[in-house]
Amino acid sequence: MKKIVLILMFLLGISGNTFAAVGCDLNDPDRDVKRLFPASTGYRTAYLSIDKAGGETLFKQVETRLGDKFSGLFETIDVPYTVYTILRGKETIGYIHGVNQRGQFGGMQVFLALDTKGTITDFYMQRLTSKDSAAMRSREFAAQFRGLSIANFASYNPATRTGVPSVIKQREDNDFFAVLRAVKKNLILMDVFIFSSKDKKQ
Repeated sequence: MKKIVLILMFLLGISGNTFAAVGCDLNDPDRDVKRLFPASTGYRTAYLSIDKAGGETLFKQVETRLGDKFSGLFETIDVPYTVYTILRGKETIGYIHGVNQRGQFGGMQVFLALDTKGTITDFYMQRLTSKDSAAMRSREFAAQFRGLSIANFASYNPATRTGVPSVIKQREDNDFFAVLRAVKKNLILMDVFIFSSKDKKQ
């Protein structure tokens, strides 16, 4: 059986690490945390999953809120999502969280820096394979997301590509809509993992 799996992996061009490394981590956390949160003095890392946070019920709730079905290796119920809690001394000043997203020409990794209320303070494309990657990695593109929160994406439907937040300059390419899906998914997961949990404790 093991031989068959290895042969299939070879034929599909999949490495052994692919099945274990489906989360989305910062390539250089020390550098990126300081860049996204200049006032930070440190950070904590937590690995969370929908499976452990609420199981199948939560999984379906997340899909409903997203307006689209999860699919593929990067959107299974047990995917480990890495949440960076950003500190200034002992005080929490924000969070960084990234998600993997399928684009037209390959995978992308979309990171959001959030304040303690869930508002986007910065946007970072760590990985992007696109014909127009320069534009979507630009400061101008990132700036459109600052100040937005989950409420701004409530009407956005990734399946129909409707309800784009009015402050974001709409494009018609597939990768643009993939980025929007990733941002909404990111915000929903952070609401589930962090902000809703904080509200319940208060």
